[in-house]
Amino acid sequence: MEELFIIENLSKSFGNKKVLHNISLRIFKGEIFTILGPSGVGKTTLLRILNLLEMPTTGKLIFNGKDTAILQKNNVMGRMSMLFQIPAVFNTSVFKNVAYGLQIRKMDKKTINIKVIDALALVGLAGFENQKALTLSGGEAQRMAFARAIVFKPDVILLDEPTANLDPANVAKIEEIIQKIRSELGTTIIMASHNIHQVRRLADRVGILLNGELIEVNTKDQIFTHPNDPRSIAFIKGDIIY
Repeated sequence: MEELFIIENLSKSFGNKKVLHNISLRIFKGEIFTILGPSGVGKTTLLRILNLLEMPTTGKLIFNGKDTAILQKNNVMGRMSMLFQIPAVFNTSVFKNVAYGLQIRKMDKKTINIKVIDALALVGLAGFENQKALTLSGGEAQRMAFARAIVFKPDVILLDEPTANLDPANVAKIEEIIQKIRSELGTTIIMASHNIHQVRRLADRVGILLNGELIEVNTKDQIFTHPNDPRSIAFIKGDIIY
């Protein structure tokens, strides 16, 4: 498989607090890679570094074969989307919310219209174009955020606990969307999660992050059946409590 991200000996500190410790990782094009770990261990910080919202304190980050340190930050960020637990919702129509990224890229109106309608159909919101975004339910708002994230067909989507605040029915819908995005668009998806059951359902490969240290990276099957690190076993069994 072709590598999209190469991370080598990456660390991140905020003042005197070291949040990530010597992370080394490969992420491949077209896979669903999940960063699994409890809250507060550095998952969001690692996602923000991959998205270039934060820069590492030490170490190297290579994106698509090029060292991001020598690239224009905006050019790289323009090839990614990042979604958070609580979606950003603009006080306008669903259509205009989804079209926002295309408008700032100065696409013509006809192209924007086609792309927005296609994106809303993919996430199950066909016919919602004229509805006020602020009237959407929590699950609908998160699906709209997915449409906004995929409408310009980014190379990679980073998801930070995207279903943490949703009921089971909407969790199932979001998981279906994640699988459709990968299968239909070929998008690389990197997701941070503490939900072991969700990771079992979605991931191709898993990295377990504990106390800022990436203790193990492997296929989903290997992680859940024969993990190599005793701490992985303890976390999966629920013996490690944070």
